[in-house]
Amino acid sequence: MNAIETSLPGVLLLEPKVFGDARGFFLESWNRRTFAELGLDLDFVQDNHSRSAKGVLRGLHYQLNEPQGKLVRVASGSVFDVAVDVRRSSPHFGQWVGYELSAENRRMMWIPPGFAHGFLVLSDSADFLYKTTAYYAPQWDRGIRWDDPQIGVQWPLEGAPTLSAKDQVLPLLADAEVYV
Repeated sequence: MNAIETSLPGVLLLEPKVFGDARGFFLESWNRRTFAELGLDLDFVQDNHSRSAKGVLRGLHYQLNEPQGKLVRVASGSVFDVAVDVRRSSPHFGQWVGYELSAENRRMMWIPPGFAHGFLVLSDSADFLYKTTAYYAPQWDRGIRWDDPQIGVQWPLEGAPTLSAKDQVLPLLADAEVYV
């Protein structure tokens, strides 16, 4: 596993070892020992799978009081995946990183607790998989606007994104309840 540090400490871009031949390929997307060797001693409690059409933007989401670390990857298609530091005490508060994750490049991203997460589907559709370190707790579900000018995420958009009703009314970072 190759771990690439990003400009946001703690957020990692991960490239698994891929073994391929004429039959296809094999990779380990999760191995506790391998991740521990990278300094990530993680205990995942939930796996999630979403399928979305081109132009769907999900996020930017996080949980207070029961924050989730997320290991994310794409099984089919491609997305632009984003993490935003929403820890008010962090010197990187409000900063973001974004990378293309795809079935073709097989990259994953580790998003630790304390970061908002979202993605934009670039392909006709995408199957997005993520493991979480805490259970989904709807009472702690929070989010910030995908187009907050204070954050300035450079989404690779072709027209307006398709948003859920919930995501259409998320607050700006300045007005959001965030981590201390």
